[in-house]
Amino acid sequence: MDLNADFSLPALVQSETLDWQPSPMPGVDRRMLDRIGGEVARATSIVRYAPGSHFSEHTHTGGEEFIVLDGVFQDEHGDYPAGTYVRNPPTTAHTPGAEQGCVIFVKLWQFDLEDRTQFRKTMADELSAPVNGVATALLHKDAREIVTYHQLDAGAVWANVDTGGIELLVIAGSVEVNGDTLAKGVWLRLPDGVPLDCRAGAEGASLWIKTGHLPFAKPPAA
Repeated sequence: MDLNADFSLPALVQSETLDWQPSPMPGVDRRMLDRIGGEVARATSIVRYAPGSHFSEHTHTGGEEFIVLDGVFQDEHGDYPAGTYVRNPPTTAHTPGAEQGCVIFVKLWQFDLEDRTQFRKTMADELSAPVNGVATALLHKDAREIVTYHQLDAGAVWANVDTGGIELLVIAGSVEVNGDTLAKGVWLRLPDGVPLDCRAGAEGASLWIKTGHLPFAKPPAA
């Protein structure tokens, strides 16, 4: 399956308008944002766990990165409430689920296969003091990508010109980009060389941003 698989083109998905699609595990549904491959795929998705649902134990051969958007994600390593950012690199394994249900934004098969850095962070705890109405948290940085979290006050302006592409998820509030209003749940991907300029709406905005990564995008290893 190829979905938004041409990384030379911009892609925008209003995820909250998509129908939920069933995964192989009962009670676990997803909204696909981009994808290359079948059930084993380089994929970016919104995933919903119904209360009491879980996946069987599995190893992340290509790595897994996720944000908990709502509820509490759980595995044998602990509980991950909304606002938690997690990186599970290649070779890590777990048995995920959610007693009370949860929603996560997750990216699969997008790691350097030699990466072994595993961690979790509460994104709000990493925020710097605001500058011109924008507070920023550096969540992760390596030779392939930079991952950040931003809280924008109402009307605050934020721009990014990093090379290697820009990916954005609106976690809360809204931003205006090129005359379009991107509300909660909107996912935007801009190709290498295209800058991002945004202005927060009247309620402010919370944004997850990844840059630099698109030149490394490829299907899962066999």
